[in-house]
Amino acid sequence: MKRPDEIKLSQADGEALIERLEGDTLTVDDRRVLVQVLRLHFWLLFALQEAKISLKRLRMLLFGKKPKAPKEPPSGESSASGGGSGTRSEESSQAVGDAVENHANDSNPSAGGRRPGHGRQGAEAYGGAEHVVCRHEALAVGERCPVCGQGWLYQLPPGVEIRIDGHALLSAVRYAMEKLRCSACGQVFTARLPDGAGVEKYSPRARAVLVLCRYYLGVPLYRLQGYQSLLGVPVSDATQWDHIERVADCVYPVFEHLKALAAQGEVIYQDDTAARILSLIKANRQADAPANDPSQPSGRTGMYTTGLVVQYGERTICLYVAGRTHAGENLEALLALRETGRDKPLVMSDALSTNEADEGALIRCHCLAHGRRKFAELEEVFPDECAVVLEALKQVFDHEEEARVQQMSAAARLAYHQHYSGPIMDRLKHWLEQQGEARTVEPNSSLGKAIAYLLGHWLTLTRFLQVEGAPLDNNTVERALKLAIRQRNNSLFYATEHSAYVASLLTSLIATCLQAGANALEYLVALQEHRPAVFQDPAAWLPWNYHINLVPP
Repeated sequence: MKRPDEIKLSQADGEALIERLEGDTLTVDDRRVLVQVLRLHFWLLFALQEAKISLKRLRMLLFGKKPKAPKEPPSGESSASGGGSGTRSEESSQAVGDAVENHANDSNPSAGGRRPGHGRQGAEAYGGAEHVVCRHEALAVGERCPVCGQGWLYQLPPGVEIRIDGHALLSAVRYAMEKLRCSACGQVFTARLPDGAGVEKYSPRARAVLVLCRYYLGVPLYRLQGYQSLLGVPVSDATQWDHIERVADCVYPVFEHLKALAAQGEVIYQDDTAARILSLIKANRQADAPANDPSQPSGRTGMYTTGLVVQYGERTICLYVAGRTHAGENLEALLALRETGRDKPLVMSDALSTNEADEGALIRCHCLAHGRRKFAELEEVFPDECAVVLEALKQVFDHEEEARVQQMSAAARLAYHQHYSGPIMDRLKHWLEQQGEARTVEPNSSLGKAIAYLLGHWLTLTRFLQVEGAPLDNNTVERALKLAIRQRNNSLFYATEHSAYVASLLTSLIATCLQAGANALEYLVALQEHRPAVFQDPAAWLPWNYHINLVPP
């Protein structure tokens, strides 16, 4: 909505205008002034409304979203048909929800139940615990019962108790080796180190701990240096970095092989987050540096960490790339490794232009959660209109959750969504188009832009109704990017592009281990201990199959 032309009206002129208005003696100029005043009134209301929305977004950015009490549906009315207060809202929500009115209650997986995963951890959860067998101090299998004296003792499944201890992240053992010298010839005899002491000062496990501390916990090396000094096992930050580089040197063939596998994936999630690389920041301060660097697009100064989460068969591969390139450019580089003849991959992202790649080589999906979020931010200002959209999308996401719980095949999931979610989305699209045709929403307002976003990307937002296996949202990669965000929040920056590459490599392996359910610590130790075999055949040392190649102790 454009700002009206400025009106210069003194108080005396205003009082005179009021007298002519009350006396019904308005002139042509008076009418023009009144029209401008009315336009200014409506523009001011619009501006105040947009300012309220902006302040709400700022408040959420600073303090987070405040918890909202669950709404109780009115008695005698299904929760699927609700949608805010007012007759208009109720009618609109009912129109959108009619297609699944009888199915909405059945498709809610959390109704009447408790989400699993709460309560105490069972003993089986401690897979990394040291195993100690405690024999009975006085009795054994086959002996007479000391109580009744008649029965014989036999074996039962052991009882289990867990004890948690604490150590420094890096612990040290000081070996004092006895030395003897001959009084005649002066020969010195030194005791040998015990078996298991190792040859090097830093063990592969110590290096793996450093990697996980830096790239999973996000602890900066200088902070770990202070912590280790506090506990009497000092390790300087420079030494830590040297050993992290040694781990990267052992594992990078696996990282390159994971990229080759990811290029063949069926579904790819992509997104960016900001990064800081000191060497690039320094280059940005030199005005002509980007233009003189042939490897960088002219004038580009931004730095990003791209996350790519790939569904490759039953496996999930997580890749990270830190540097000047956007998610779309990193996706293109990955797809350049794709074998010819393969079907186009499904690629999920938000609608930012930086995510675009060679769109003819893929099937683009856009995040429906992003579209929903635009209306959730406006719910306080436009409660009736937003309730229509939010209620419709809630039912669609409930159907997706039901398909996940039921472990439907891709074909069954597509048919399920087409039957239950398709009519809801059709009605929602019709309602959105009506708002524009009836001019009930200002196109340049926040609500108008949110509606335009949905309609403008409708095909890619509803790809889950057209293609088997198409996802609804980009939450998978947004969760994966939390690792990179944690590192940025704690450690602030990478020193050079090389250190950013090392971070990308090791974070990719750690995140892929998480997806595969593998112990990342044991995995990184195994790759170091079997470095020649890793270089010879990286495909045999992936997080989901490396244990097959381990030599038993």
